[in-house]
Amino acid sequence: MKDFYTITKTSSGISQIPIDSKLFERRNIYIEGEITHTSAVLAVKQIQLLNLENREEPINLFISSHGGEITAGMLIYDAIQDSVCPINTICLGTAYSMAAVLVSSGSGKRYILPHSRMMLHEPLISSGVSGNASSIKELSDSLNNTKNEINEILAKHTGRNLEEVSEAASFDHYFSASDALNFGLVDRIIPISELWEAQ
Repeated sequence: MKDFYTITKTSSGISQIPIDSKLFERRNIYIEGEITHTSAVLAVKQIQLLNLENREEPINLFISSHGGEITAGMLIYDAIQDSVCPINTICLGTAYSMAAVLVSSGSGKRYILPHSRMMLHEPLISSGVSGNASSIKELSDSLNNTKNEINEILAKHTGRNLEEVSEAASFDHYFSASDALNFGLVDRIIPISELWEAQ
């Protein structure tokens, strides 16, 4: 991804600083695009560093993603849950699939912008299935276990029971900001200007 820069005056003159770095100084982390092992490890590193710098001030985790690798998402989930300082999650535009799970699991406040959307569905197989009957059964069992694990996580953070979560995730279920709030995926619909003012 191409870096974008902001101009900053320093004692030695004018410097160009990447926008992400400038925002990170204010304890803002961004997860953008597909959730992969690489992006997950980067997010964990950032969460770890901000915990080391200040164990009380919240971290803002902005998420704009259509989802991605479940194992990568679960790595970020563990980091959110294990963070000593609270992590506020913000749905920035879209949070689908694993990204929606992450928004719902914020350990601080969970926000969504007024025109953002979220989506839940069951885990998907990303490539063609091949192999013998035993291999396919093993894959099916693993997929069902993953589905149950994610549904339990969603139930924990939304306050819904497993039946409600399972029904909602049984198809591509899209949530408007108000729908996400009513289902318990977020705590509040917030204008982005309020987030800026808090910085």
